[in-house]
Amino acid sequence: MKIVADRNIPYIADAVRPLGEIILLPGDAISAETVKDADIILTRTRTRCNASLLGRSTCSFIGTATIGTDHIDLDYCRERGITVANAPGCNAPAVAQYVLSAIRAFLPPEEALAGKRLGIIGVGNVGTILNRWALGLGMTTILNDPPRQENGDTTYIYSTLEEIAAESDFISIHTPYSKTGPHSTRHLLNSEFLSAVSRRPLIINAARGPVADTQALKTALSRNLISGVAIDCWENEPDIDLELLSEAFVATPHIAGYSNEGKIRATRMVLDALASHLQDHFGLDITAETLSAGLPAIGPIPETITEQQLGYDINADHIARNLPSPDAAVSRYFESLRNNYSLRPEPHI
Repeated sequence: MKIVADRNIPYIADAVRPLGEIILLPGDAISAETVKDADIILTRTRTRCNASLLGRSTCSFIGTATIGTDHIDLDYCRERGITVANAPGCNAPAVAQYVLSAIRAFLPPEEALAGKRLGIIGVGNVGTILNRWALGLGMTTILNDPPRQENGDTTYIYSTLEEIAAESDFISIHTPYSKTGPHSTRHLLNSEFLSAVSRRPLIINAARGPVADTQALKTALSRNLISGVAIDCWENEPDIDLELLSEAFVATPHIAGYSNEGKIRATRMVLDALASHLQDHFGLDITAETLSAGLPAIGPIPETITEQQLGYDINADHIARNLPSPDAAVSRYFESLRNNYSLRPEPHI
């Protein structure tokens, strides 16, 4: 069979090469022509999997080594009988590490995290780990997740966005991106929300670019409503807002989830789903363990961590620090920094 894969998915080539021909390409080079006779597409967020890409393709499986599926037209795939698999939660510890490292870097060295108030919007895979680690560091957390609350979840005591705005020293958002429905998250952090904050919080977006309104963030900074922005996910990536880049406390090229362990988890989850698909769709006698046999082993996710275990100098990843010159084409280097990022280790036991 023929497999077209994003070349930046770690360990993928060796894992699937025994299945047949593998074509490795940059994500934005995967095209309708390259996938027209592909059986399997393995990708990341830079490949738009829609009718334009898939209209002439024989593909029966798309595996994305990411938590999100915003780049995949799920309805179209369903109509075409194309199985889609993603990797939910694969990078959750790395994103939690990113958020707490941003907070640690923002505070003076002599000021502890203990006693600070962290508002967490979205308590899914990332928010759950972030909440647990923050509580272990002595922080107070304020949680908001209307879908979970409406579904009767009693794991946490939930607060409103208004309470998050009023009570938080730091606000970090971890929702999916949705443009419609009762819980649309597009521009959830907007001018109305940012005008209601009381404690001049640091705003952290390591979720999806459009969940925060770029113009509203810039206005809140100029009006001194918030004390800073740590931004990893941007509207209109890679054509990011240069004014927000210059004003951000820390600005990174969508690498919050880029840990070595997270990438291994993502590849393993995609391979597990692929093995099931090959059994069900092609009747092949192949197991997830067989495909994943060559992947490095990783340890369990810690229940709690110390500040010392964070082990991540977030300022080293600041985009402005890594540009070859102040007038460099930022969009080009955004992608380069992201694709050539040296995967960092997560906090470990």
